[in-house]
Amino acid sequence: MSNELEAFLEYLHISKALSAKSIQAYETDLLQIEALSKKALIELDTQALFSTLSSYKNKRTLNRKLSSVNSFFDFCYKKEFIVENTKLHLAKIPKKLPKFLSFEQIQNALALIDRTTWIGLRDYALILFLYATGARISECLALQSEDIEEEWLHIRHAKGEKERLIPVASVALDALTHYLREAPFEKEFVWMNYKGTPLSRISAYKITQKYLGVSPHILRHSYATALIVGGADLRVVQELLGHASLITTQIYTHIQKQDLKDTVDVYHPMAKESF
Repeated sequence: MSNELEAFLEYLHISKALSAKSIQAYETDLLQIEALSKKALIELDTQALFSTLSSYKNKRTLNRKLSSVNSFFDFCYKKEFIVENTKLHLAKIPKKLPKFLSFEQIQNALALIDRTTWIGLRDYALILFLYATGARISECLALQSEDIEEEWLHIRHAKGEKERLIPVASVALDALTHYLREAPFEKEFVWMNYKGTPLSRISAYKITQKYLGVSPHILRHSYATALIVGGADLRVVQELLGHASLITTQIYTHIQKQDLKDTVDVYHPMAKESF
């Protein structure tokens, strides 16, 4: 590892306060590029970088590597390790609409859950809670009783360490209360398995797969989609989802446009007539 790369990783740890996992991702990306090029990263010019990175055919993987490279060279430029800042453009990736479920699909699935057992009540409450809050599954599984403040969810364990408040529909709160009242355990975390230990991501995945045929993250997409199609302001949705950038939230506007087009195709007379 070059001295410059070592200094960059130290900068990410101390000055940027990134998580160990994020720093490891940067280190892996940059060391892989050095291994492929057989040179220290700082010695590579733009042409050599593109030649090295051309081995990555998957555009999303390529963009992750490019982003790591750009961050590294930006650091080196600011520290005056180099005289010119190398800035590589990211590859264009076709926008893909996120998969989502309609409210009716979720309702139909919820109707199939046997709520005569506390496990059934938990599954019912979990699905409702994910759809009612748009929370990431990691945020949901980290939930503790004190994180519910009246009709608000206080997400303290958020991605990027950003806390946020989300209003929760009363039907989801009622389901949560019913589940906790019937659960045979009183533990630190809200969501528990049959042993009384915290519910894992794999178990949560199995629950949503069982009833909905999708991952928990699709319920987050469904929450955002319902808000956008219903006319919610994009920046409000950004705040609710905890997105650092509005660009991340903007993907849902494509769903809104498609919804508008479908409406015109169905109801506007000129959509069906030829002239």
